[in-house]
Amino acid sequence: MSSGGWGGLPVVDAVTHAVLVLPGPVSKEAVPRFCDEVRALLEATRAGVVVCDVGGLGPPGLAAVELLARLQLTARRCGGRIRLRDPTPGLLSFLDLVGLRFETERQPEQREPPGGVEEAVEPGDAAV
Repeated sequence: MSSGGWGGLPVVDAVTHAVLVLPGPVSKEAVPRFCDEVRALLEATRAGVVVCDVGGLGPPGLAAVELLARLQLTARRCGGRIRLRDPTPGLLSFLDLVGLRFETERQPEQREPPGGVEEAVEPGDAAV
């Protein structure tokens, strides 16, 4: 008889990251409170990442950019980082414009249909 190990995949513990929802509009007075929340979440979870849900921030502006920059700085000082959830294309463009790079959660990809496949056929269209 053989006494080999078990086959299959190894057991992996999934890490659930803390989520901080950032409501809009952003005010300068709220920035220290959000920084304290990021610090507390990193210390409590020890996961190293806080996911910031930015879907409700509203239109991108300098206040949102400053908030995210300060949150990232706070997280880095605590040995962690932040990850953005549900950023709008405008916010990502604005962050890129000012030279700030943030990790984002994986978004569903927009895929093109395979070549030669029509989504709908209109009456009177010629057969291809």
